[in-house]
Amino acid sequence: MASSPYEQNSTAQNILLIGGIVLIALNMRPALAGVGPLVGAIRDTTGLSNTMLGFLTALPLLAFGVLSTLTPLFARRLGIEGTLAVALVLLTGGQLLRVIPTNAALFGGTLLAGIAIAFGNVLLPSIVKRDFPNHTGIMTSVYSGMLGLGATIAAGISVPLAFNLNWGWHWALGAWGVVSAITFILWLPQLKSLTLPRPKKSFFTALNDLGHSVRAWQVALFMGLQSLAFYVILAWLPEILQDRGLTASYAGWMLSLSQGTGVLGSILLPMWAEKLDDQRRLVWMLLILELVSLTGLLFPDPFLVGLWVSLIGFALGGSFGLALLFIVLRTSDSQTATELSGMAQSVGYLLAALGPILFGGLHDLTGTWLVPILFLFVVTIVKLFAGLGAGRPQKVN
Repeated sequence: MASSPYEQNSTAQNILLIGGIVLIALNMRPALAGVGPLVGAIRDTTGLSNTMLGFLTALPLLAFGVLSTLTPLFARRLGIEGTLAVALVLLTGGQLLRVIPTNAALFGGTLLAGIAIAFGNVLLPSIVKRDFPNHTGIMTSVYSGMLGLGATIAAGISVPLAFNLNWGWHWALGAWGVVSAITFILWLPQLKSLTLPRPKKSFFTALNDLGHSVRAWQVALFMGLQSLAFYVILAWLPEILQDRGLTASYAGWMLSLSQGTGVLGSILLPMWAEKLDDQRRLVWMLLILELVSLTGLLFPDPFLVGLWVSLIGFALGGSFGLALLFIVLRTSDSQTATELSGMAQSVGYLLAALGPILFGGLHDLTGTWLVPILFLFVVTIVKLFAGLGAGRPQKVN
């Protein structure tokens, strides 16, 4: 068996590579997670409706959906390392653009950030498959955990930055551009060993083959429905809790708690799942936890709210880590992993983009959170069937 690039690298190169992956993953969620706790302030400043605020949250997901399928094409031309460098430049520009106090800058910066994150979403599983073929579980746990940690930090500090430090919501969102700029600088050494893939099939032939694979569609639907629920919670959980009588700051910390337990789930589940030939029992466990937590959130009394948000965070984080691992486990090489990742995240995020908009629209129509939360129950049941198919120990055809 040929050795992986990880095994051929020096210790210093491996430290830089793993550190770069960790930092890129850390940057992939703050542009999105920081918005939810600030929804009220953004609405008061901009006059946007709940539906338009839902669209703001969904805009990056639409970018994910459109760009994810095309990301393997960029990787064929620029290499994984080069495409990730471009992503960091776009992410920095998009986040800093949101500092400008106009609605056009808010939506434009969010779109740029979404394009950047689409590249990162697709290529992180690919680089794990290529460089760490014998350590896929632990490396998936590491970077999916960092994705969750970035979301946790952003959700927790957005309100304090905006109001306690008087930065305002523009800078509370835009300051993350400094972090992504630093990450870009630290990623530059990877461009010295730029590797271009040598695919066995043309891009469109590979895409067509995946489109005829039942297993590929099951992975895509599981990832998409997980993402739909995750981004609904990310966008609307603080508003739900504030309507139950909690303060904006406390609601933001409850969102941060859910993201924190999500980090735990995204770390534990891939390591656990890699040791199993069949992951269907884990699918059952996670989705039962999700249903229990949604039932708790149906009650208008905020009693035990910490438990419910912890459970839903763990369930969604674990499902996300499992979805990423499915991309690695269900493919035989890094190029196929890139293509499946692109397809799964394209289909998945286009589906997920409907979530925040529909959830906010249902609340606008009914004036209650009951119907939107019942909608998440339906999503969870459909996700169960997709996950049971994706959890079967078979490669994509």
